[in-house]
Amino acid sequence: MKKKWIAAGAAGIFLLSASAGVYAGNNLQQIKAFLDPSMKFLVNGKPFQPQNDKGAALAPISYNGSTYLPVRAISNALGVSIEYNGATNTVILGEKLAGVPIADSYGNSGSQRTKDPQSTSYNGKDYKDVHFNNLKGARSDGFMLYPKGKYQKLVLQTAAIGEDIEEFFVSDSDSDVRLKSDSIAVADGLKTYEIDISGYESLFVHAKIKDGGSFFVPLTTSYYK
Repeated sequence: MKKKWIAAGAAGIFLLSASAGVYAGNNLQQIKAFLDPSMKFLVNGKPFQPQNDKGAALAPISYNGSTYLPVRAISNALGVSIEYNGATNTVILGEKLAGVPIADSYGNSGSQRTKDPQSTSYNGKDYKDVHFNNLKGARSDGFMLYPKGKYQKLVLQTAAIGEDIEEFFVSDSDSDVRLKSDSIAVADGLKTYEIDISGYESLFVHAKIKDGGSFFVPLTTSYYK
């Protein structure tokens, strides 16, 4: 969904932020600019107050006929993920071109993560590292993911084995808001979900499994972007 900015008296908005960690060393140029705390902003028709990463209010900077706001404030307002690459001095907004496997941010206090080749294969393909719940009895299963607000999308692959999974969801663990709810049929095979996770720090993945059923999630081909 496209989102628009309405900024009274602004000649333009340029994204620049010390809060994103952008320091260019000798490339910095000193300028004379002015803070303008009187300027107001609307995002999709609603009032918006720019803030830094600690929640303190920020005033836009007016310089040479243009209005400057921190890039992190822009990303928060528009629901776009942000990351800073210090090695290349690059601010990354939105989706990354390459996916980042969820394996490194996977968290589960149980023993359902496995790299045992007898459990990591599905339909003839070995996924090497998976979440696989094949315990006995009807049960609830779940695990945590920690994207830490760095990514725009979660591409999650799942499969029901033996019995259909009638209840499956991914939620924001802080607010319990469900970002995706569905059922997974055995006949679906390996099912792929693309879920908007912009700005979310931690996620909870849940499945309600029937007796005789298993829940399979490859951690190598499920990824953030």
